[in-house]
Amino acid sequence: MTVPRPFTTPDPQAVADSRIMDFARRVGLEGADYATVHHWSVSDLEGFWGAVWEYFDIDADTPYERVLAEETMPGARWFPGATLNYTHHALRNLADNAVAIIALDETGSCHEVTASRLRAQVASVAATLRELGVGQGDRVVGYLPNTPHAIVAFLATASLGAVWSVCGQDYAPRAAADRFAQLEPTVLITTDGYLFNGTAHDRRDAALELASSLPTLKATLLVDHVGLPWPSRTYPTLVVPWEDAATRTERLICTPVPFDHPLWVVFSSGTTSLPKGIVHGHGGVLLEHLKTLGLHSDLGPGDRLLWYTTTHWMMWNLVASTLLTGAASCTYDGSPVPLAKPDVLWELAARHQVTVFGTSPQYLLGMAKFGIDPSDHDLSSIRVVGCTGSALPASAYPWVRDHVGDGVLLASISGGTDVVSGFAGSAPNTPVWAGELSAPHLGVALAAYDEEGHPVTDQVGELVITRPMPSMPLCFWNDPDGARYRDAYFSSYPGVWRHGDWITVTGHGSVIVHGRSDSTLNRNGVRLGSADIHDAVERLPEIVEALVIGAEESDGGYWMPLFVVLASGVVLDDSLREKIKEAIRSGASPRHVPDEILEVPGIPHTRTGKKLEVPVKRLLQGAPAEEVVNLAAVDAPDLIDHYARLGAARRERSA
Repeated sequence: MTVPRPFTTPDPQAVADSRIMDFARRVGLEGADYATVHHWSVSDLEGFWGAVWEYFDIDADTPYERVLAEETMPGARWFPGATLNYTHHALRNLADNAVAIIALDETGSCHEVTASRLRAQVASVAATLRELGVGQGDRVVGYLPNTPHAIVAFLATASLGAVWSVCGQDYAPRAAADRFAQLEPTVLITTDGYLFNGTAHDRRDAALELASSLPTLKATLLVDHVGLPWPSRTYPTLVVPWEDAATRTERLICTPVPFDHPLWVVFSSGTTSLPKGIVHGHGGVLLEHLKTLGLHSDLGPGDRLLWYTTTHWMMWNLVASTLLTGAASCTYDGSPVPLAKPDVLWELAARHQVTVFGTSPQYLLGMAKFGIDPSDHDLSSIRVVGCTGSALPASAYPWVRDHVGDGVLLASISGGTDVVSGFAGSAPNTPVWAGELSAPHLGVALAAYDEEGHPVTDQVGELVITRPMPSMPLCFWNDPDGARYRDAYFSSYPGVWRHGDWITVTGHGSVIVHGRSDSTLNRNGVRLGSADIHDAVERLPEIVEALVIGAEESDGGYWMPLFVVLASGVVLDDSLREKIKEAIRSGASPRHVPDEILEVPGIPHTRTGKKLEVPVKRLLQGAPAEEVVNLAAVDAPDLIDHYARLGAARRERSA
C-alpha cells in the first residue's frame, strides 16, 4: 500500500534542537526516528519511564525500589518506595523573577504573576488551609473560573498531601454538589463570579447554595474576582477572605507522599448518571505531564502556553502542569469568541508571544467559517497549535497553515479525562497527515482491536491500550472493590484497557479517530464513525453544526436521521438537502446517507463540548429523559425536551 504524502514534515533544524531528540540521545537512540523511539518506549516500559524520571531529574525524598513492580491492568504498581510531591516539582524549575502565570481575560486585560509571587501565595494559602484543619488525604474543592486563583489553590492543596477537585462556575450549584458532595470536602474555595461574552456573571448566591449543600465543610474561602461585594449573609461555615489567606508571609513546606498518593479527583461528564470521580496520583501525573508537555509539546523555560479551557475540563490540569517544565501558563477567563472581539485569543497570543496555542476543532472551524483571520496578528512566536476535544477534520489543516503559520506544527490530540493526558498526537519529529493523528504518544501501547480482540491495521477497530500507563486511574472515588473501574475499561478485553473510541491505526503509523464506539453508525453491517459524517457536513457554509444518529427500532428497523443547525438566513429546502447528501456520499460514505435531514435549534453537548450522541439516540428510541441524561451536565438542557418530542412524533407516525 502506498503511503500517503504527509501534509507537513518536520523541519530538520527544529527536530535537532527539540527536547524529544535530546531525550533520544540520552537513552542511546541518537538519530532514531519517532517510530523507533516509540517502539522502545512501549516494549521496555521500565527502561522508558525510568529514563523519563532521570531526564526530568525527579527530586524524590526517598528513592524508588523498581520502576514497575507489578504489570497488571488494573492494578499496576509504579515506582514503589518513592515519595515526592507534585507542588515541589511545579515550582522548582521557575526562576524567581520569571513570569509563571499570565492572567488573561476576554477584555484583553492582563496581569503577570512571577515565580516568587506564586511561591509566596501558594505558601500562604497552604498555611491557611493547614490552620483550617486540612491535612494529608483531606479534600479541598474549588468552584472557580480559569484564573490564577485556581492554580494557587490547587498547588497549595497538593503541597499538604490533600486532594484537589474543581469545576467551573457555569455549573449550577446542584451539578457542582453532585461532584463535590461525594468527596466530603473540608474546604471550599469560590469566587464572586466570572466573565463571559461581555457580562460579569454573579455567582455569589450560587456559591452560598453550594456551600450549604456540603455538610462536611469547615471553611469557605471567598475570592474577589469580578468586583461584586459579598453579601452579609450567614455562611454555614467559617468564612475566610482570599486576600487574608493568600497574603501571609510563610515558608512553603511540601509534604512528601507515596508515588500513588491521590493528587486530584477529576469527574466524568455525568450525562447519564452521577458523575464518576476519577482519582490520579502525584507521581503518575508528574511523569505523564512532563512527558506530554516536555517531549511532545517541547515546552521548557521561556515558553508560554495558552490553551482555552474551563476548570472542569482535563485540559485545565495540563495548563496547570505547564509549570512543571519551567514554562509560563496563561489562564483565560471569558468566552473564546466574545462578540466584542471574536479574535481576542489570537490577539493575546501575539501580544504575549505564546509558543503553544491550544484549542478545539469547533473553534478552528468556526474561525474559518466566519472569516476571522488570525494572521491579522503577529503569530510568529507560535510553533505548535494543539487541538483536542474531537477529531480535527482534514479541511482545517490548510486553513491553519495559511492563516496561522506555514511552519506551525498542527497537533491533533486524542486522549481522555480517564488518563488526564493523550493517547495519540504529534511531536516535533513526526510528520503530519491531514485528518490524522501523527502517532501514538510515547509510552502508550495503543492498538485497534477487532471484535475478537485481535489488533488490526488499516481498518476500524476499538481503541485499546495493551500495557499500563502511570497516569491510569488509581481508582474511582467510592468504588471500594474496584468493580465500577473494572467494568468501565476492562470488561470487553480482560487485562486490556478499552477506551470506547473507534480508531484506525494506519500502515504508516498514524491514528484516525472516528468517534465513540457506542454511537457508531451500523447500516446493513457497514460501520462508520459519526465523526466522519459530521466532518463532511460541517464543512458546508450553510451548516453551523450537525449530529447524526443511528437508532435501532423496536420493529427491527434502523433509523438514521441527521440533525442540522443552519447558518443565519439559510433555509433547509430540497436543494440544500441534496447538497448535504452529496457531501456525505463523496466525503464520508455513499452507504450512510441519512434517512432524514431535520433542522433543529441546537445540538446538546456536555459542558466540555462533546456532542450527546448516545443520550439523544436513547431519547429518540423512547427512553425517559430522566433515565438517559442528567440535565445539570448539559450545556443547553432545554434541547433535551426537543429531541424527546421528535422521537415521540416519529413513534406515533410509525404506530
